[in-house]
Amino acid sequence: MPITPATSTHSSSNGTAEAILLELVDENGTTIGTAEKLAAHQPPGQLHRAFSVFLFDEQGRLLLQQRALGKYHSPGVWSNTCCGHPYPGEAPFAAAARRTHEELGVSPSLLAEAGTVRYNHPDPDSGLVEQEFNHLFVGLVQSPLRPDAEEIGDTAFVTAAELAARHAKDPFSSWFMTVLDAARPAVRELTGPSAGW
Repeated sequence: MPITPATSTHSSSNGTAEAILLELVDENGTTIGTAEKLAAHQPPGQLHRAFSVFLFDEQGRLLLQQRALGKYHSPGVWSNTCCGHPYPGEAPFAAAARRTHEELGVSPSLLAEAGTVRYNHPDPDSGLVEQEFNHLFVGLVQSPLRPDAEEIGDTAFVTAAELAARHAKDPFSSWFMTVLDAARPAVRELTGPSAGW
């Protein structure tokens, strides 16, 4: 992981795992504190900063990831290219680029802001709650993927029609359609009208 001022405090010199802290925010997205990651997702959930990335190939197909079965939250479901939480003090754009590289082994050739969305999605399977102020990003991927098997079970590039068919039969993350719908204007601008997004 690249070391930045925000991430340096989250790296342990002796190799032990430290508690992951999230940035708590108010309804306007202003930082008001921090909370441990799992605690922030316990019902009823604490509103925290997050990000979602949607990367497309040159044919306008969306890169989906299937979350690894070992993940404690929403294992095995399909979702957008990458999502996660900035470290306290880390810019959402930097966090999105960092996490995309950590999970997929690629750096987007283009990454642009696509707005924000606020949502509250309980996950009945895990009992956890996604109470998030989510920063959205769209971009292009032009390099071969090198997914981290601890994070990602599978990947797929899909057209808009293929996504609709897959969404009708496969399990997806509770937040997927909310973030995709919020990002659609930027997705259409990136992919053009012929891609059908």
